[in-house]
Amino acid sequence: MRREPRTWTARVLAAVLLVSLGAGCREEKPAEPLQSLKPEPLPSLAAGGGAPSDAGAEDVDEPLPLEVAPVYGEALPENALRLELSGERVRLGQESFEAARPAEAVRLAERVKGREVLLVPDADTFLVQASELLVVLRDSAKAVWLKHPDAPVAYPLVLRDEAGFRAWLEEVAPGKLRIIQRSDGFELTTSVGKLPGPDPNGPSVPVRGGRQDIATLRRGLGLLKGRFKTSEDLCLVPSFGTEVAQAARALSGVYSAPGEPWFDELCLVFPTPRGARDGG
Repeated sequence: MRREPRTWTARVLAAVLLVSLGAGCREEKPAEPLQSLKPEPLPSLAAGGGAPSDAGAEDVDEPLPLEVAPVYGEALPENALRLELSGERVRLGQESFEAARPAEAVRLAERVKGREVLLVPDADTFLVQASELLVVLRDSAKAVWLKHPDAPVAYPLVLRDEAGFRAWLEEVAPGKLRIIQRSDGFELTTSVGKLPGPDPNGPSVPVRGGRQDIATLRRGLGLLKGRFKTSEDLCLVPSFGTEVAQAARALSGVYSAPGEPWFDELCLVFPTPRGARDGG
């Protein structure tokens, strides 16, 4: 009877030893380094990237001249109300409205309610001047199109003010691709950083010869679409001192061919009107 505790203890020790030996025989896999958890790096636009993608090697010291990119977009919408911008005013046929004036904004909202609208920019109207108008169109029109100033094509837009843009950024979705339109060029930004350009401290697609480089913008957006294959939307975020016509020209770069945008939904971000910021 006295030997039973010793036998039981010996069995327990033997079992523990076998488990320890078995664990020691298993080959432990090292933990994945943190570096492997980083997202796949973004592609890079080559210096002097104004050339087509099949142009071959480029001379960095002597960049190729600015490529004249064809204008792409959608056919002009039929039966859309044509609104012609002129500073803070907009013309609809023989009528003129200033959306910053509440009474006129109400009348304009009644005219465009449930209708498709084609917004035709002039050369000098800045985005900040059109902010009240864009609020009316966002809230009342069935659909808003922005016409290209140099060609008979237009772009269907989702209009977002600053708060709407922040809400869009907070959505859980891959990519969150946007074009930041600056005076010195386009910055192509994603949820994992910006697309590198010829100068890591500058925009992804610099202005060249004082002109927008639409050909390289188009190429860069194609690279991003290849990286974020499931991304369906893209936002254009011009600086608020940008002319509406220049924003329209930039939208041509979102198209790989006539009627073939890289992304299904195009968003234009505009400044929140001052009265809305003040709670008015």
